[in-house]
Amino acid sequence: MQFGILGSGSWATALAKILTDNNHKINWWIRNEQAIQHLKNRHHNPQYLQAAYFDTNFLELNSNIQKVVHDSDVIIVAVPSAYVIDALDQLPKDAFENKTVVSAIKGIVPSSNQLLNEYLGDRFAFELKDYYTVLGPCHAEEVAAEKLSYLTFSGLNEEKAAAIASHFKTDYMNTVVNHDILGVQYAAVLKNIYALGAGIAHGLEYGDNFLSVYIANCADEMTNFVKKVMIEACLDKEPINYSASAYLGDLLVTCYSLYSRNRMFGNMIGKGYSVKAAQLELNMVAEGYNASKCIHRTNEHVAADIPVADTIYHILWEQIPAEEGFKKIERLLI
Repeated sequence: MQFGILGSGSWATALAKILTDNNHKINWWIRNEQAIQHLKNRHHNPQYLQAAYFDTNFLELNSNIQKVVHDSDVIIVAVPSAYVIDALDQLPKDAFENKTVVSAIKGIVPSSNQLLNEYLGDRFAFELKDYYTVLGPCHAEEVAAEKLSYLTFSGLNEEKAAAIASHFKTDYMNTVVNHDILGVQYAAVLKNIYALGAGIAHGLEYGDNFLSVYIANCADEMTNFVKKVMIEACLDKEPINYSASAYLGDLLVTCYSLYSRNRMFGNMIGKGYSVKAAQLELNMVAEGYNASKCIHRTNEHVAADIPVADTIYHILWEQIPAEEGFKKIERLLI
């Protein structure tokens, strides 16, 4: 397989490290020419995961996204969801013909309120059978430090998902495969919202006892939403273990970890920062912010009972005071 990676943030850099550690030569689209030259000369990404050292013999770096897609069999999309349309709209309609796409996006495309596979289907007539996802629980910073982590690869064809996953297996990375291509994506979106809420709770000086109850309720809420989505899509024929790492595991680490940018963003909101001030201070994309609005809209037709996610949406987008919102959440928890 010839892998191509789109994006140059921390998660894209972590995935590039895993593949090159396995001696895969990769095509890597990086928008910024200065970052490309820095990587060539200094062997690390100048902005993200600077501790991750690259053997440049394994890197084919290019600022031309069309060439990277053209020259690759498997395209890993690791652009933040807020910017993915800007990146992919540069491509011709047939760009993904006979290609496999692996989504490393943990969000919904905000402008169209779609999962990446839905956007690709509309824009490029791309089929779900050729679409896979790679999700956590996994923090880019721990990948850079080579601390044991787990990645879940999902697709309708579990045999091919396993074949893709085999290229990411290292001494510090284990891989898991499942068939739940839609559920894992929505779980990844929701866990970012709940992690942002966990950060708000921390900023409001709630303790660990409250946080444990909060996360337990979020896990139940997330499961109910995903189940409704799967039923609606008629993909609920096989049982899914919602306590597995791609669901509960990813929720836990994103809510608790000090590496979690959503938790950091929420912590600032809880301490009284405005959304704009928190965005400027963080200087990274917190997917949970846009995700809260996207899930709010999506739930207009899914009609799942997600009061915690709704309350976080109201805090972020309708300026309800964080204290007031969490007083409401207090009364909801069981």
